[in-house]
Amino acid sequence: MRSTILIVDDDEKIVSMLRRGLAFEGYDVQTASNGAEGLSKLMDKEPDIVVLDVMMPQIDGFEVCRRLREAGSKVPVLMLTAKDEVQSRVIGLDTGADDYLVKPFALEELLARVRALLRRKADISDTPDNRLMYEDIILDNDSREVLRDGQRLELTAKEFELLNLFMQNPKRVLSRDLIMDKIWGYDYSGESNVLEVYIAMLRQKTEEYGGKRLIQTIRGAGYILRGDS
Repeated sequence: MRSTILIVDDDEKIVSMLRRGLAFEGYDVQTASNGAEGLSKLMDKEPDIVVLDVMMPQIDGFEVCRRLREAGSKVPVLMLTAKDEVQSRVIGLDTGADDYLVKPFALEELLARVRALLRRKADISDTPDNRLMYEDIILDNDSREVLRDGQRLELTAKEFELLNLFMQNPKRVLSRDLIMDKIWGYDYSGESNVLEVYIAMLRQKTEEYGGKRLIQTIRGAGYILRGDS
């Protein structure tokens, strides 16, 4: 069965380019020209992936993504943005996007990210149905709930997956390449800092109520989950 991809973007040239490229790769492609139309189609029948532009009339991509997550949808979202500032990317990720791509971009890179998101979606069913605990953090794979010292942490889908990876490998140094492969399924370009952005966001949320830092940087090696500072 072919995977369905919904493109939500008001730029006709980009939509046309993506429709042709994705259809050539064998995907079933649907389109929406603004956020309101995109939300309507998403609520009617959820696709396998959403390619979502940020700057659109009526409802922007941030708000579309936020409403999706509030409705309980776990559909992978690849966000397109013409803004290359870190804050713009953080907002997109924090509203629940799984990945982002800055315009202008190469079609080949978008296709690689779509394949990675589809692989990751297929792997979700293999996630252990149990609770992981490390120090005062509890991660429940069934409810996808995370508690630290009894306080519930509001994590995005990717933040949850990243913390899950750390908690499955406590006190083990995880290299950047390993994390990128496990969470995104492919390597970003050398100048991309998406992992660093996620680490910073995850640290902020896990330390929000005064908890000590557990996700530590090992210079030149990667990151590790351990209690000693």
